[in-house]
Parts: sequence; C-alpha cells; structure tokens
Amino acid sequence: MTPSSGGLALEIVVPVFNEQLVLENSITKLATYLTQEMPLTWQITIADNASTDGTAAIATRLAVQLPNVVYRRLDVKGRGFALRDAWAASSAKVLAYLDVDLSTDLAALPPLVAPLLSGHSDISIGTRLRQSSRVSRGPKREFISRSYNYLLKRTMQVNFSDAQCGFKAIRAEVARRLLPHVEDNGWFFDTELLIIAERSGLRIHEIPVDWVDDPDSRVNIQQTALDDLRGLVRVAGSLLNGSIPVQAIYAELGRRPIVPPGRPSFFGQVLRFGVVGAASTIAFALLYLVFQAAFGAQQANFLALLLTAVGNTAANRRFTFGISGPARLFTQQFQGLMVFLLAWTITSSSLTVLHAVNVDAAPSQELLVLTGANVLSTLLRFVLLRIWVFRVRHADELSFNLPLAPIRGPAQ
Repeated sequence: MTPSSGGLALEIVVPVFNEQLVLENSITKLATYLTQEMPLTWQITIADNASTDGTAAIATRLAVQLPNVVYRRLDVKGRGFALRDAWAASSAKVLAYLDVDLSTDLAALPPLVAPLLSGHSDISIGTRLRQSSRVSRGPKREFISRSYNYLLKRTMQVNFSDAQCGFKAIRAEVARRLLPHVEDNGWFFDTELLIIAERSGLRIHEIPVDWVDDPDSRVNIQQTALDDLRGLVRVAGSLLNGSIPVQAIYAELGRRPIVPPGRPSFFGQVLRFGVVGAASTIAFALLYLVFQAAFGAQQANFLALLLTAVGNTAANRRFTFGISGPARLFTQQFQGLMVFLLAWTITSSSLTVLHAVNVDAAPSQELLVLTGANVLSTLLRFVLLRIWVFRVRHADELSFNLPLAPIRGPAQ
C-alpha cells in the first residue's frame, strides 16, 4: 500500500455510546497501530451519539493529546446517526468504521482499505463467517449471527456473508451516493447500506478476520434481531416499489459485465431448466422429509416449496435465462413467488385428494404424489417463467447491450 498522493486518504470512525471504560485504551491502541503500520494519511473520529457518562470528557482529552484524533458529538442516540454524521462531514477518500471494543484484529485494516484506495472495490467488509476466519464467541451469538445472515442471503438474494461485523470501509463517493437512501439510523444501518450497494451492482470485497467476542457487550440481541427483521421487510418493499433508484446508481457507479451474456436458445433453456428443476426437486424432497415430522404434511409442503422457490427463481434467472444485474430483480422474485403459489396450489390439492382417498397415507405415499404434482407444476413453471417472469422485451435487450453514457460534470 502506497501513501496517499494528497489529501486525507483514510478516516476511521469509532461510534461510541457510554464507553468511558474502554474508550481511552481502544483509541490509543488504534492510533498507535495506524502510526506504525499505515503509510498513508489518516484520521480517527470518535463519533459520540448522546453519551451520558464520562465519554465526552475522555474523548475531548484524547483529541487534544493524540495527533489525528477528532471528537464529534451528536445529541441523538444511534450508531447509524453517528456514522452518517461523521461520513457526511469527511474529506477522506476512504471512510471506515470500527467497533470501539476492537473485537476485530487490527491486522485486517490494511487489506480492508487497500482495494478501496486502489479503486478495485466500492465497499470492503470483514467477515467472521468464512472458513479461514478465526472467531471466539459463545454458541448463542454464533447461532443467531449465522441464522440472520442465512435469512438475509435467502430473502434478499445477496452474496456478502456477514452483514453485522463492525469492521467496514467504503469509498467516499460511493457513500455520498448511497447514504441518502439508507433510512435506518440504528444497528441495521450498515446492513441496509450493503443491500442497496449490491442491488446497485457495486463491488463488495470481503476479508476473513480474527474476532474475539466482547463479553461486556450491551447490545440487546433480541430487540436488535426484531429491528433487523422489520428493516429487511421495509427494504424489500422499497426495492419492489422502486423507491430506491438502484438502476440510477448502477448507471453511475455500477460495474458492467465484461461481456454481456447472451440469452440461451430455447433448447438450451429447456436443458438448463431441467438441471435446475432436478436440483430443486431433490432439495424439496429433503426439506419435506425434514419438516414433515415436525409440522405435518401441508405445512411441510409449503415450507419446502417456499425455500426452494426462492433459490429456484434466482438460479433460473441467471443460469436458464441468462439474466444478470439488478434490473427488475425484486419484481422477478415477486413474480416467481406468484408462480410458487400456483405450484403450491397444485401440490397441496394433490395431498388433499390423496388424504380423501387414503386417510392413513404414509409419508412415502405423500412424497410420491407430491413428486408427480411437482412434475406438472414444473412444466407450468417453465412456461410462465419464459413468457412472463423472464420475458425479455426488445427495448430491454437494446438498453442492456448499449454502453452506458459517461457521467459528465459541468462544462469547464
């Protein structure tokens, strides 16, 4: 990593709320590391969001004593508020934030910011969920984190693995474009930022981190989880109704495919659909057998179909019909779920008929009937996906294959 050619290269924001016990040690440790290991211009900003203990006095003293340390205070609580305020006021090329407990090993900082300084990536995040990550935390928090990120990936169709790790960085021009569309000002702030970024075609770089859980963390896990779920529903609705302008952001900042993929032939679509369908049928059968004992036949059928439908639609979109990029992604997922409801009606009706004929039908008989019903619904799915969900209009083909117009500034 080379030093910045001019101006402030990196600003690291540390959001704090009532952190008088750890603040001085953490900021001193961070400043020492940056002085010794980061050959570029940097600044640490302590972003206080309405602390009521001795945090303000300690932070003010640190800003006087330590070079390149700045203190900002907001009289409103919320990590998102603190980050939004500090990032909006920054003149740095790359903006980052760290949790004040420094749970993440600081050795990950150089690889976190390097792809942003070089222009290779738009956002960079630490992940605790990669195989090469080294993490020390209790089983409860591990389970909650993995469950939340799994739900996030399945429902929002994102590829980043860890939305909640307090170790992220973003290019300043990207932050300026995205922040006006991020509504949350609490713990869901950075998850919402990442969802919008990926849906807008921005490049998110991940690095595995070494992370040690803070046993004194005061985060209300249950309330945070509920807030995050509400946030997911809200963001999904905003993407569906178009209030988040992902296409405009994509046109300005997104990375176009190197070679626009061609749409497979009809015969190729049939073959690819068959491959996806076979994989989905196997997944459905396994999920049904898992759910059947706990929920009963109809509920197990619904859950198994719902889970496979989301993955099936995404796979057919990219693999079968050759569609990539964020254009109409959520609309197509919604239409795919409508097709799922039709498939569920067919399969649930087949179960109703089977139970009317044989009240004591065994699970193996139910699975046989459901498999046959799935074959019928699969044929119907292909027709509807091809002529409705993933129909490519002539105007869409033209706009996809034409190069984007350059973003021009004011005349000189």
